[in-house]
Amino acid sequence: MIRHVLRATCLLTVAAAAAGQEPPREPSVITEQVKPDLYVLRSAGGTQVSGNVLALIGKDAVLVIDSGYSQFVPKYREAIAALHGGKVTHVINTHWHDDHSEGNKLFGPEGALIVAHTNAREMLMHDNKINVVRTILDQAAFPPAALPVVTFDDRIELYFGSERLELVHVAPAHTAGDVVVILREHNVAHTGDVFLPAAYPFSDVDNGGDFDGEIAFATALLTELNRDTVIVPGHGMVARYDELVAYVDMLKIVRERIAALIKGGATLAQVVAAQPTKEFDAKYGNPKTYFLDRTYKSLSR
Repeated sequence: MIRHVLRATCLLTVAAAAAGQEPPREPSVITEQVKPDLYVLRSAGGTQVSGNVLALIGKDAVLVIDSGYSQFVPKYREAIAALHGGKVTHVINTHWHDDHSEGNKLFGPEGALIVAHTNAREMLMHDNKINVVRTILDQAAFPPAALPVVTFDDRIELYFGSERLELVHVAPAHTAGDVVVILREHNVAHTGDVFLPAAYPFSDVDNGGDFDGEIAFATALLTELNRDTVIVPGHGMVARYDELVAYVDMLKIVRERIAALIKGGATLAQVVAAQPTKEFDAKYGNPKTYFLDRTYKSLSR
C-alpha cells in the first residue's frame, strides 16, 4: 500500500546475479478501460509499486487522478498516447504519500494543474517519515513546481469537459488529507487508500491518520456512491459497491473487538494473540504486518 523499498539498482543486480535470478523487470504500465474515455493505469516491474492512476481522456487534454512514482510517468504517457490522449493538464492527488504523488515532479513543471487536500499540500512541503511498522520510510519535501496549486478542506467541484468531478474529504483516515474523487457523469469513484478491497487499511497515525476516521470516511462513501458506482481503489482491482459495504462492516466489527480489548487493559501483544481479525484474514491479508499495530496505537490515544 505504501511504497516498496528495495535496494539501489546496482545492489539488486548484484544480488540477483549471485542468486542466479533475473534483475527486476523494466517498469511497465497495464491499462484497463473502466468506462468510455476512462482508464486505470497500473504499474508493473521496476523497483516500486505505484497506486492506481485513473486517466480521463479529454478532447485536447488529459486529467489523471494520482500520479504514481516518477519512474512510471514515461510509461503513463506512452499508455495515454496509445489511447489517443494528449498532454496531462490536470492532476488530482488522493493523498500525499509518494506512491500516489511523486509523478507531480514531472507533471507539475510541465504546467499541469495539481489539486489536493490542504493537509496534503502541507505534508508535501516538508520532509516526512512514514512508520509502516517493519521499517520507517523517508519522504523528502517536494520542489515547489510539484506542489498542489489548488487546495480545499471539505469538498470542491471541478469540471473537465462534460465531466463533473466532486472531491470529497470526510475526516483524517489513511492520512490527514485524503480525497475521494467522484466522477458523477461516469459514476466512477477513485477512493485512494481510504478503501482497499483486498487489504486492511493503513492508518498513518504518526502523521495525522486515524482508524476511527477510516470508518467514518468509508461509511460516508456509502451515501455518496450508489450500487452501480464503479470503484477504483488506491491499489488492487476495480471494485463494486457491495465490496465497500463488506469493508465497512469488517472495520466496525474489528474496531469493536480491539476497543474492548484495550478497555480491558490488553497490550498490543495480547491484542495480536486474541486474533480479532481471524475470519477476515483470508480476504484482507496478514493483520500483523501493520494493521493491528497502527490500529492499536490509534484507538489507544
